[in-house]
Amino acid sequence: MVAKNFQPQLHHFEQTCQNAGLKVTHQRLEIYGELLRAHDHPAAETLYKRLEKRFPSLSLDTVYRTLATFEKLHLVQRLETVKSQARYEVLACRHHHFLCDTCGRIVDFAWPSFDAMPPPPDLAAIGAIDRTAVVVHGTCRACIEAARKNSTPDQTALPELSRPL
Repeated sequence: MVAKNFQPQLHHFEQTCQNAGLKVTHQRLEIYGELLRAHDHPAAETLYKRLEKRFPSLSLDTVYRTLATFEKLHLVQRLETVKSQARYEVLACRHHHFLCDTCGRIVDFAWPSFDAMPPPPDLAAIGAIDRTAVVVHGTCRACIEAARKNSTPDQTALPELSRPL
């Protein structure tokens, strides 16, 4: 089952489902609980593989449909990756994402100065803003280091490492 430190999120999950007229089924609870425990922004297929051993009756279609429902209820956020594979996370604290275009790794980071900025005034003419989020694309430290180890001196320059992630 889910650890006790997730009780506030689970309570919010149950209330949101009930307010939307959805039953809090065992499968929904387990899919949400697995996302709460995940630190890797898993894809639907990854969630399915993690859960299928404990729940052989669970189908990949059920995972996809459940994630779509959770997204509509603003319980989870979907992130599109370079390879167009949706990855998911529970909406918890305000943060942004660094996406490694080489390996697909997603790392959460805070950016308080960005969060404090007002949106450009021109956006009001376009429409209403519900939320803002930044996805920074680049190459993670591990991929840069791996490329350096595997490179020869005549290869083109590799990206410089910026400040630590």
